[in-house]
Amino acid sequence: MGSPLRTVVVLAALLAGARLAAGQQTARPLDRIVAVVGTRPILASQIEEEMVQMQAQGRPLPTDSAGRAQLERQILDQMIEEELLVQQAQRDTMVKVSEQEVLEQVEQTYQNVRKQFATEDEFRAQLRAARFGTVEEWRRWLADAQRRTLYARRLIEAQQQKGKLRPIPPTDDEMRAFWEANRAQQPRRPATVSFRQIVIKPQPDSAARARARQLAESLLVELRRGADFAGIAKRFSSDSSTREQGGELGWFRRGVMVKEFEDVAFRLRPGAISDIVPSGFGYHVIKVERTQPAEVLARHVLIVPEITPAQVAIARRLADSVHAALAGGGGASFDSLSRRYADPDEPKLAEDAPITQMPPEYQQLIASDTTLGLKPVVAVAANTPRAKFAIIDVTARHAEGELTFEDVKLRIRQTLGEQLAIRHYIDQLRRQTYVDIRL
Repeated sequence: MGSPLRTVVVLAALLAGARLAAGQQTARPLDRIVAVVGTRPILASQIEEEMVQMQAQGRPLPTDSAGRAQLERQILDQMIEEELLVQQAQRDTMVKVSEQEVLEQVEQTYQNVRKQFATEDEFRAQLRAARFGTVEEWRRWLADAQRRTLYARRLIEAQQQKGKLRPIPPTDDEMRAFWEANRAQQPRRPATVSFRQIVIKPQPDSAARARARQLAESLLVELRRGADFAGIAKRFSSDSSTREQGGELGWFRRGVMVKEFEDVAFRLRPGAISDIVPSGFGYHVIKVERTQPAEVLARHVLIVPEITPAQVAIARRLADSVHAALAGGGGASFDSLSRRYADPDEPKLAEDAPITQMPPEYQQLIASDTTLGLKPVVAVAANTPRAKFAIIDVTARHAEGELTFEDVKLRIRQTLGEQLAIRHYIDQLRRQTYVDIRL
């Protein structure tokens, strides 16, 4: 669903359709200024470039003069909005965009696009077809587009964090209009189930916790003596998703990591290494490499206490006991048992969860038993240290079908509310900025 912010075109799509765009090029008219925002002009050639990119992505362009004029004005309005945001972001001392992150994004895009072509000659031919004379010209275009996108995005995020972009509740008519304008692009509703669950995970015994903490503390000593953090992470970290990258977590904001981790990471200065940070996963050592407003770039080493087969068996027996208490009808409530036994890091409720996105063990259970109510204990990765046992109470099922307005009403309210807030903010900027449209 749409946004008032203009999305920067993905170059892979542009290059994939470049032959089509090149085959329809005509002599370019003399360039002219079609708008001025503040002191920056917007040129007719920039609108033409946007239309070429749309065409390269397979989007048909109007063939009549009235339709083309309307599209040109829509593109110009989007460019004006982006320019207003970029200029305001550059005036805001709290909004930071480093050249390093811009260059990293450019390099990533270059690598992703380049590997789609068998030879360097084919790659360069497609660049020329897309109106880029050299690879460096394309890289400069990418850098400028990425920089502007980051400035606009960071400004909006900064305003939201300050509480200055609170969603504006849309009217029912606005939500209906939004739905009608976007319903053709909506996918089919997947088959879903709603359920509540109690997830019980094996817990390490005290000896395993002590061994893991001791290892983490010994690694911390080495790191503070100057050992290579990435090397230590590759050798010792239990986090399989980051281990091969030397514990690299990338940029993240609050709400992504567990609270214990975030509370420490957002207090550290660049280059600092944390004390031992306990969490539900184990023991972390964190190194913050760079910071910017509301974001940090960090690495970590995670040491997970060993889970023995005996501890897995204890968790299984507990799950069976909880299930028996619920099935026996002895007065034990689902909520009370959940508060007592459920793992706090696991979700307690799932509303309209797509079946195909569930763990395989959940999918197998849901497919074999289509009734509502309490299900047998589900064992996930039962023969591994990552085992967990779920007691599931299915409350609703919905078959695959066409999405209706009611299915997405809450999401529309949230999305449209955020868009209306951004629109109001852009309108404020427009009233404060000189804008001269000459199209």
